[in-house]
Amino acid sequence: MTALGFLYPGHSGEDDYPRIEQLLGSDIRVDLVHTDTGEDTHRADALLDMGSSARLAADVEELRHAGAEAVVWACTSGSFAHGWDGAHEQVRALAATAGMPASSTSFAFAHAVRELRARRVAIGATYPQDVAALFADFLRAAGLEVVAVRGAGVGTAAEAATWGEAEVLALARSADHPDAEVLLLPGTALHTAACIPALEKEVGKPVLTANQVTVWEALRLADRRVNAPELGALFTREPLVQA
Repeated sequence: MTALGFLYPGHSGEDDYPRIEQLLGSDIRVDLVHTDTGEDTHRADALLDMGSSARLAADVEELRHAGAEAVVWACTSGSFAHGWDGAHEQVRALAATAGMPASSTSFAFAHAVRELRARRVAIGATYPQDVAALFADFLRAAGLEVVAVRGAGVGTAAEAATWGEAEVLALARSADHPDAEVLLLPGTALHTAACIPALEKEVGKPVLTANQVTVWEALRLADRRVNAPELGALFTREPLVQA
């Protein structure tokens, strides 16, 4: 049994995780601990506070007691808002506190794009445009080429969590770009685990979503590879990324 640990901000799209656990169809256990988010708003100062080392450290002990082999901060905006260097420091502090390998959803996106042997990406985010632009900056710092950025203007995680498959597909269509090799849909509040094949069929290319890449990143840290076609192209390829 491989136990994966996740620090998830508040309560919004967390039901993607038991769904993904089921779709993995192997001896993988997904342990989720909810962190205190502070103010639920897609505003830069609130995002910095939500991803502070103190907030993450307050809840990681529960995952250690559960036997987690790796921990991922399951939040895109609460990691990339710190910038490239700040996000690295966030993960280093989390690993030191947890006593296990650690990462975040923002790094998961960057690693997953490399896993797909891609470089050019388009972004479709529920966030306001200025916050979506911060994610684009983070990805550029990771060496990726961002060819399009679409922010849908949603102000809170709670609102993003109300979106169904129709809204997610519409976001994907509006955000895709012909030059993009991969489409990225950040935001762990967004429910996507049930519709990744539909998303990839809609745009005709791999689609990476926040909760999907977060679980994949934890598996990577734990040195586990699982073939799960219902979770999209990312889970149907031979591993390319090394730790």
